[in-house]
Amino acid sequence: MIECEKKGYDDMQQRMMKSNKGWTIVFDVLLVTLIISSFYMLYSISLLNGIENKLRLAGAIVIVIIVVLLILLSIRSILKHKKKQRILLAVFIVLYSGVLVFLASNIHIVIEKLGRVSTTTTTYSASLVTLNNNKAENIGDIGSASIGMLKDENSIEGHQLPKEIMKKNKSISNNKIVYYDDYVSMLNALYEKEIEYIFLPSGYVLLFQSLEGYEHIANETKVLDSIDKDVKNTIATGGNKIDKPFTVLLMGVDSEKENIKGASFNGDSLMLITFNPTTLNTTIVSIPRDTYVPISCLSGRKNKITHAAWGGESCMISTIENFTGIKIDYYAKINFKGVVKLVDNLGGIDVDVPIEFCEQDSNRDFSNLICLKKGQQTLNGEQALALSRHRKTINDFIRGQNQQLVVKGLMNKAKSIRSIDTVYSLLDTLSNNMETNMTTNEILSFYNVAKEILERSKETSNVDELLGMQKLYISGFDAMIYDYDSKLNAGSKLRLYNFVPYNGSIKDVVKAMKVNLELEDPKMVKSFEFDVDEPYTETVIGKGTYKDTTLYLLPNFVGYNQSKAIAYGKEHGIKINVNTVSSAQNEGQVISQSLHDGMDVNAINKNVGLTITVSDGKGGNSSNKDDEKDEFLPNFVGKLYNGTTLSNFLEKNKTVRIVLVKISKNDKEYDSSKKGQIISQDKKSGTELKELKGETITLKYIDPIEDTDDNEGKDPDEDKNNEGKPDEKDPDGADQNEEIIFPSELRP
Repeated sequence: MIECEKKGYDDMQQRMMKSNKGWTIVFDVLLVTLIISSFYMLYSISLLNGIENKLRLAGAIVIVIIVVLLILLSIRSILKHKKKQRILLAVFIVLYSGVLVFLASNIHIVIEKLGRVSTTTTTYSASLVTLNNNKAENIGDIGSASIGMLKDENSIEGHQLPKEIMKKNKSISNNKIVYYDDYVSMLNALYEKEIEYIFLPSGYVLLFQSLEGYEHIANETKVLDSIDKDVKNTIATGGNKIDKPFTVLLMGVDSEKENIKGASFNGDSLMLITFNPTTLNTTIVSIPRDTYVPISCLSGRKNKITHAAWGGESCMISTIENFTGIKIDYYAKINFKGVVKLVDNLGGIDVDVPIEFCEQDSNRDFSNLICLKKGQQTLNGEQALALSRHRKTINDFIRGQNQQLVVKGLMNKAKSIRSIDTVYSLLDTLSNNMETNMTTNEILSFYNVAKEILERSKETSNVDELLGMQKLYISGFDAMIYDYDSKLNAGSKLRLYNFVPYNGSIKDVVKAMKVNLELEDPKMVKSFEFDVDEPYTETVIGKGTYKDTTLYLLPNFVGYNQSKAIAYGKEHGIKINVNTVSSAQNEGQVISQSLHDGMDVNAINKNVGLTITVSDGKGGNSSNKDDEKDEFLPNFVGKLYNGTTLSNFLEKNKTVRIVLVKISKNDKEYDSSKKGQIISQDKKSGTELKELKGETITLKYIDPIEDTDDNEGKDPDEDKNNEGKPDEKDPDGADQNEEIIFPSELRP
């Protein structure tokens, strides 16, 4: 009996030992999982640098304490052999470890997606390009032909990558290189067949197809070879924490593909923003894409600011820093196609649309127009992009203000995000369509700003009030400037529309920004007067009456006495060279000049100066000379449809017929910045008139409807104010209010 009881006891002991061994293995696995998941969570918490430091420390301590307690309870449960407690404890450890892994993995996902937005490198790409009718099909077919590339050794796409292509392909490694100061000069040389092959950025079609003469560049050229390279970003960031006032340049990129990585771009949308994280005050100014400023990567040559994008983000940033004097801490480049997804991810944005209009969609498809009515409404992605892009019936100022409306709409909607799925969708969209030089830690440090904004939003939902948003405005005037620099022998040699900012407006805008950056003290208002019967009108800094300008455009001296040109040269410090020829015209009358009228006087090589050809008054029949002078078709693009250039041509030449076609407000070619101007001609300028005898030349011009902008639509070459001097007469002598009557036999 005793032996039986002993045997039963031994069996029970063995079963219990086996059971304990089994539970020991289970808890060993669970405890390893618990420790790994805890360390994973602690590591993830450490990555949230600058966010709720005290709370993160407390959370880390709690995790450690719970882990220790669970380990002790596990040991005790095994020793006490209580099966129910073991099961409950095991379930708790599994759930607790799962929660830690879930939270930690989500933190990592967010940081990983933010890391894709933050970039430390930029992808550059260069291509060897030739005309489409060239027989060469690849780089090995070009033989010993000369190749064009940029002179600037700092240009990655224009010089450094082309050098790598030549080094890699031994068949062209010793070919002669012809250097150019800019891409447009190089393109002109290619089209004029002065050179057969040139190196351009791989996205050259997008960059240059908006330029006159290159509208069909995609079909007129082909690529023989290309190279891509990731280059370390040299644009330094401001630090690891957003706790001091900073500036950010927001660039809208109108690229053809959705993925922004390595995409070439034009500076179609530029917003310079200052933000003070202490006061939450913000200033924002839109910079018109046609603003006439010195471009840092074009040897300081003045041009449209949008062309600074040809040199990448660094060129755009240095250009804006140079003409404003404000250091840019960060940039954010966002693809316009990404705006569509961003708005759709938020479920649309609420915007008070200021005008009724129609605009092409994100694929630039005019067969799928996006049309909006005026008034408060919820916009989807395509509609929001259309509002941001539209400029045909408005000027660039209104376009900039519309873009600010979209930004405000995004910020308002972002406040209501509550779903993690929405957060992930937004991060996915941003990671594919946005680049910034902000580090991940700098982006995360905006948490504290967002927290403060949410606190303030309990009192008001108005973004302007929440962020103390101050909208600034750059005032200036329109000018048609002949794009050429005789000092550099560079430029498109086309008369282009530019917006010339007033120095006083820039100065006022910059001061407001520096005040918000705490670089200058604010100017105190000593008195405040108002009338209860009149509504309060907010003063917009930079928008006012300014007259200062340093722009002087070279006049057309042809037809005037040489004394006028000589006097002008003395006034502006330009050397005037006189070349006298035998002619029947009046003695001393200017017959021609070496530099094109409409050039910026500051772009003239004043040591070489201007050469004028004048008559000695002793020549033969003047009518023959007139015929020689006008034997080539002029370039009417940029001139007024009723101006002196066209009327003088019609009066002197009876061999061709001119037909004027008016482009009205609803036409897709309409451009409000060119009201009254001829925008195209179907026969190439410079063609000999004898080749066009009896033919019809069609000129398209923008309908000169009424406009509130007194400067808009004026050709400085034919405007008495072309040099910024209100009382100076245009050498053409035309009164722009005078109606020009074309010869009856040539009137359309």
